[in-house]
Amino acid sequence: MDEDLDDRLGFAPDWDSAIPYMQRTREYYKAIGYTTPYRWAHHLSAPFTPLAKPLSQSKVALITTAAHFQPGKGDQGPGAAYNGSAKYYVPFSSDTAREHDLRISHIGYDRTHTTATDSGTWFPLHAMRRAVASGRIGGLTKRFHGAPTNRSHRVTIDTDAPEILNRCLEDGADVAVLVPNCPVCHQTVSLVARHLEANGIPTVVMGCAKDIVEHAAVARFLFSDFPLGNSAGLPHDPASQDQTLEYALKVLESAAGPRTTMQSPLRWSGVVTWKNDYLNLEQIGEEELRRRREEFDRQKELARPNRAVKAA
Repeated sequence: MDEDLDDRLGFAPDWDSAIPYMQRTREYYKAIGYTTPYRWAHHLSAPFTPLAKPLSQSKVALITTAAHFQPGKGDQGPGAAYNGSAKYYVPFSSDTAREHDLRISHIGYDRTHTTATDSGTWFPLHAMRRAVASGRIGGLTKRFHGAPTNRSHRVTIDTDAPEILNRCLEDGADVAVLVPNCPVCHQTVSLVARHLEANGIPTVVMGCAKDIVEHAAVARFLFSDFPLGNSAGLPHDPASQDQTLEYALKVLESAAGPRTTMQSPLRWSGVVTWKNDYLNLEQIGEEELRRRREEFDRQKELARPNRAVKAA
């Protein structure tokens, strides 16, 4: 590659494009011993519901994959390792008028480049309240909803998405904003968004995994090219979080049809080469891969009691 020529032509580096999360996760899990490749949800078209009224008159529902802090379930704070004990398998709903301590230790976000010290980057409730105060949106529904990060397409489509739809309808939601974090989160909220759209609720997904959301096919998608865990904006930067929400609202208003993607013009403020690090097998030795397989199996066992609660 002629870097001088690229500079003259104004080209970006080859690595500076959206991370292929489906490919990297497939290769990573194969490397740690899971040889059956995961089948990501794939659609060629998407349901689409136009806005029925201006956003300034609309009641907006927030759907997240973050989890409430659970004392006694191990480390869930900034920098915590993946914590299967904190996972949940049944949708939850909480009061949007109250303060909440929502965290992401139970999912696979980018722990190298995401500090997880500012929940505003994955849970935009404060940004949405500011949008209400400014008159940009008419109001929030009385509850926000948690969508379980489920690898099972069937459970998400047949069980969780209909339950979240029912709760949105109970709350009188006119539109919904969905905010994922990990790779599977992006698939989960995409499937939920499709179900909401098919049943009359316009949606927009705010996410960082472009390939997964577009593979699943949603009506509207705001893509932020940030490390996983920052779908709602830059950490400790409320202005960027407000701007990210504004871009999502613009997608809601302006999309002429399904499968509309808008890329946020905001750039990650940290290390510029962060895209090279996520699940990069060239940077992970064999001994570390073995350790990760053992830890992955251990975390599955820790999460098993939560599955049992759902089954009961």
